[in-house]
Amino acid sequence: MLSPSDFIPKNYSKTVENGSFQWSAPSNIALVKYWGKKEHQIPANPSISFTLKNCKTITNLSFSKIEKTDNFSFDLLFEGKPKEAFRPKIQKFLERVEVYLPFLKDYHFTIDTQNTFPHSSGIASSASGMAALAVNFMSLEKELNPEMTKDYFNQKASFLARLGSGSACRSIKGEVVIWGNHQQTENSSDLFGIEFSELHPNFKNYQDTILLVDKGEKQVSSTLGHDLMNGHPYAEKRFEQAHHNLSEIKSILTKGDVVEFVKLVESEALTLHSMMMTSMPYFILMKPNTLEIINKIWRFRQETAIQVCFTLDAGANVHVLYPANVCEEVLQFIKNELVVHCQNEQYICDEIGKGAQLIMDN
Repeated sequence: MLSPSDFIPKNYSKTVENGSFQWSAPSNIALVKYWGKKEHQIPANPSISFTLKNCKTITNLSFSKIEKTDNFSFDLLFEGKPKEAFRPKIQKFLERVEVYLPFLKDYHFTIDTQNTFPHSSGIASSASGMAALAVNFMSLEKELNPEMTKDYFNQKASFLARLGSGSACRSIKGEVVIWGNHQQTENSSDLFGIEFSELHPNFKNYQDTILLVDKGEKQVSSTLGHDLMNGHPYAEKRFEQAHHNLSEIKSILTKGDVVEFVKLVESEALTLHSMMMTSMPYFILMKPNTLEIINKIWRFRQETAIQVCFTLDAGANVHVLYPANVCEEVLQFIKNELVVHCQNEQYICDEIGKGAQLIMDN
């Protein structure tokens, strides 16, 4: 079992003066949700997610050697323009990971980032953004330590991404990732995500159409929502349920049972929001149009027997999940009946992806 100290490098065999890397990292959507966390971004329960393909962050990291100082030296750009609003989050991330990346104060960094999905679309970019930054830093560390293995690179990238945003650790690899200690999952860890490799062909190229119900900022942040699980009257039962559901969905994904997948995934989504509605203070992130969409999906599934389902993240938007072989029918249904409930009729077509990708290094 790896511990955080295993990710502290003992020394580096090379020096690097300057250079740049560019990586993309996708968002992900949890099927079994994590809600509640302990110190150091440790999840209160394990989770499993689909890694997405199209909704991703592309980050270019340029670096040049400087005289070591007591402070981190970095410029932050979003779509090529300075973005000071992001600076506190990056500063906090660098403080958390410095012990694991001891070279950080030896360089000046320019971090230039952009998203493939619309800015302020209501899709959380922290997972993709922190994952993209983590793999860029790992590319620099690999330059300093060329003997690094691919497995260690990916594990440490996931470990670092988690310290920026918990769910970011599930965006390093694909197609399906498990994060959190789970008795029935070998090599599972609270420290990083691991790939689930026994995916049945029924779930290959699974589709995720994201309906943008509300693009505004949530009235309760995910961080605050996680904190409200401390002392929640139903927290322990929820954590037990998540462990059980993770075992169940692993079996479902292996067997290719789409009908049981629908039941479990929708139950998990509603359970997540029920925990929000029963915390103190309580809050509701679903909107009336969220419920309209859910009811129409249920009716469509009953009338057609097409196994389309929904899941939700910590917000009002709806992820519509369905097999690739019913793509035409489901997209027609979405256009005919669901887009009317989206803000400005906006939606994004996505599918299962492979995780972070190196675009450029020099």
